[in-house]
Formats: sequence, structure tokens, C-alpha cells
Amino acid sequence: MSQIPRPALILGLAGLIPFLYGALSVLVPATGAIGRLWGSNYQGVQVLQAYGIVILCFMAGVIWGFAARTEGRAATFYYALSVIPAIFVFLTAFSAPRPSLVMLILGFVALLAIDVSAARQGLAPAWWMSLRLLLTTVVVACLAIGVLA
Repeated sequence: MSQIPRPALILGLAGLIPFLYGALSVLVPATGAIGRLWGSNYQGVQVLQAYGIVILCFMAGVIWGFAARTEGRAATFYYALSVIPAIFVFLTAFSAPRPSLVMLILGFVALLAIDVSAARQGLAPAWWMSLRLLLTTVVVACLAIGVLA
């Protein structure tokens, strides 16, 4: 594995801020006061649910990019896998926050498995899995805080 490029690492870590804020506002409700400036949906499990949906769809789009790097059945396979998370997460958008968070955890773990497959086929850069493991671990931990709190 090669080193994660600095911009990818910095921006990937920055993308964790809403997850970390959501988890923190679940654990320490007083920190949710920041979100209350915008409205009650900008704190706790609501933040985790909304941002989790956005990021799961974003990460599914990355799988489309992997599909574009190959041809034939492999391309078809990854194209299909790239649209399934958006459909799956659409169903979670209308459920209560905590069950939705459980579904999001399953979605992020499934995307990680797809990333492993793509990396093994050489469709992802050498550093990709190092970044994905780091980010997915934090995301799943934050979502789990929302489920368990």
C-alpha cells in the first residue's frame, strides 16, 4: 500500500466533522446548542441520519468511477453495485432515525466490501483501502453511538 495523498486525507478527515458533531451532540446534548442555531434537525441522530444518507450516496458514486475503469461483466457488475446503495438509502430516509442509522451502518460496511473487491481488481488506487478503512471505522462508530444512545 502506498501513502494516502495529503489532499485526500485532509478532505476525507474533514468529511468526518458532521459525523463527529452528530455523535458528540448525542453523547453531550449541550453541544447540540450549535445545531439549534439552525433548527432542531441539526443535532444528534438527525444529523447522523441526514449526513449519513448524503455520504453513503456519495461513496456509492465512487463505485461508478471504478466501473468506468473496467469493461464487460466487471463493469456491469460495478455499475449495478453503484446504484443499489442510493435505492437502499432512499428507503432509510423515511424511517425513524435509529433504524435508519442501523441500515446506514449496514450500507457503509457493504460499501467497504465493494471497495475491497474493486481494490483487489486494481480499480482503486493503492492507497484507497487505507483511507476507506480509517474513514469507515469512524463513520460506523459515530452511527453506532446514535443507535445505542
